[in-house]
Amino acid sequence: MTDLLTRAEYAAIAAGLDLPRAPFIDGRFRTGSGPAMPVLNPATGDVVTELSTASAADVDLAVARARTAFDSGAWRTTHPTARKDVLIRLCKLMTRHRRDLAVMESLDAGKPIRDCELIDLPEAIHCIRWHAEAADKIYDQTAPVGDGAMAMIVREPIGVVAAILPWNFPLLMLAWKIGPALAAGCSVIVKPAEETSLTALRVAELAHEAGLPRGVLQVLPGDGPSVGEPLGRHMDVDMVSFTGSTETGRRFLRYAADSNLKKVVLECGGKNPAVVLSDAENLDHVAEHVVNGAFWNAGQNCSATSRLIVHRDVKDALLARITARLRDWRTGDPLDPANHIGALVSGAHCAKVRGFLSGHALAGGEMDGPFLPPTIYEIAADEPRARDEIFGPVLSVITVATDDAAIELANDTAYGLSASVFSANGRSALRAARAIRAGTVTVNCYGEGDITTPFGGYRQSGFGGRDNGLHAHDQYTELKTIWVDLSDPRDGDRVG
Repeated sequence: MTDLLTRAEYAAIAAGLDLPRAPFIDGRFRTGSGPAMPVLNPATGDVVTELSTASAADVDLAVARARTAFDSGAWRTTHPTARKDVLIRLCKLMTRHRRDLAVMESLDAGKPIRDCELIDLPEAIHCIRWHAEAADKIYDQTAPVGDGAMAMIVREPIGVVAAILPWNFPLLMLAWKIGPALAAGCSVIVKPAEETSLTALRVAELAHEAGLPRGVLQVLPGDGPSVGEPLGRHMDVDMVSFTGSTETGRRFLRYAADSNLKKVVLECGGKNPAVVLSDAENLDHVAEHVVNGAFWNAGQNCSATSRLIVHRDVKDALLARITARLRDWRTGDPLDPANHIGALVSGAHCAKVRGFLSGHALAGGEMDGPFLPPTIYEIAADEPRARDEIFGPVLSVITVATDDAAIELANDTAYGLSASVFSANGRSALRAARAIRAGTVTVNCYGEGDITTPFGGYRQSGFGGRDNGLHAHDQYTELKTIWVDLSDPRDGDRVG
């Protein structure tokens, strides 16, 4: 585990950072033709740097370079072991520069430096390395077609991929997308969130240094109309992999329909329940996981536990333990490693979250600039806080009289990304896990699985594929059947 530095040491690193300032196109930083955009520190409002942004003309250039790189085979036809070696060199460079990347991420996103150092950076590196190692270990197939033919089912890289990133986990979501896409042999154009572009630009530079050919990984900072929509509508982009809000995800489906019917994979929002059944035991353990699920990354997490659905027999004892644990969740300066919750990402997002702060709060409830401490409300099941994705450190508690009612309420949502079930009875827990309609259901813990397990959602939480696991490689490939006739034409008994 990385040893954390002091607040003063992180501030010194921040002061000495050489920050990216332009789009990364065709192997180098190029001044974009879009307007200059200030990069703000969410915690202070200070301008960290000014970033040259891309426009539709830069999108055309990047797509042309990506297509040239793909068609040339410079990366696509490289032996999988050689692709693996380049990606592992990238991981080594990221490890060498991990402190700079962690501080850059904290300055850009308002994330606590402890999370950047202990979670985001290690997991991003592990993700890319894991997919790199899989590149030369995924086998294709043959079909059982008898002695007269051979049928080979092979995967081929899909082509030019546009990866659209969210602002809540800029570096980790970058890794989730470029790891399997590059391992498969695709060319990737990354559009970071407007609020958080710096680490994606830096990783692209490191990837080029690691040996990735020009045009294979490019990064275009800018806003949605100038970069995201042109990528979504581009006739020479083969696929969009999007993580973000459900409403923006709908737009990419429309862009695909209006252009070349490009493949679209969406990982969107969630309204995720923690279901505590009547027989739940070790409520200290339950409280620990509920608090972590609700308040990690200030609740700015698509799989955050935003609903606690708890049986009335254990509610009071559990809430007492939850509120007691909040003493350990300090809120404040993201560069102070003692803090577990940093700043909300922007003024606009602060205004959105503030709109959910009303009524009597069991904890928190008052914003201090861009900071909101862990906040808990007891609510009715039919109010907006029970249905809308807040994306802040707000936990809504709903009491139920029966375990069946808890499961019914857990499914009373348009989303279906993740859920947690707490029960001392294994059969009850597994029955509940099977009954809840969500892509990931954890039992007696909060989590998203790990790199080996596919992550994505049901209903309005996702569409078209899964991140993580070997399943992630499938979404960046096309399946091709190659049929070989082995019969002797002299027999007049041809197959196929």
